[in-house]
Amino acid sequence: APGSKTTQLAAIMQNKGVLISNDSDYKRMAPLSFNIQRTGATNTLVTLMEGRFFKMPFDKILLDAPCSGTGTIRKSLKTLKMWNPNMVKRIAGTQRQLIDVAFNCLKPNGIITYSTCTLEPEENEAIINFLLNKYENAKLEKINLNIKHGPAVKEFNCEKYNKEIEKCLRIWPQDNDTCGFFVAKIRKRK
Repeated sequence: APGSKTTQLAAIMQNKGVLISNDSDYKRMAPLSFNIQRTGATNTLVTLMEGRFFKMPFDKILLDAPCSGTGTIRKSLKTLKMWNPNMVKRIAGTQRQLIDVAFNCLKPNGIITYSTCTLEPEENEAIINFLLNKYENAKLEKINLNIKHGPAVKEFNCEKYNKEIEKCLRIWPQDNDTCGFFVAKIRKRK
């Protein structure tokens, strides 16, 4: 890291098409570019900008959203020391902005894969619920992953989420000896 998801996507795409890898942290640019070159990815452009300012149309978007990282506590107790409810609220606000922009950049019938390494419902199911409530043409799709996963949170802080939320995946650290993750696959209907 950084660039592991980018290089995996480039490999899946067999260096065909165009892959734009964007980050808003300039400190990650050099290692990101190095890792892309190291793997021989030739279809990848690296950009440095705030994601909320993107205005290009895309077929597919991986929104690896900035998050509180609570799914990584097993490997970094620093995350636990930094955690606080205000941080989660602030990050969730950024995530809502990013998923809104991503959905508006998506071509009709395009797909957003939303992922985080947090276990906080405010940063996961609540963000997807926000999108489903805002856009009638946002539809969740079932994700088939061949790993153990748990059900999505259907209600949090007295808020019941859209029934579609059941299609999201929660990957718990103890189930696969990994970090914790959340994944949702959203299609923009025509």
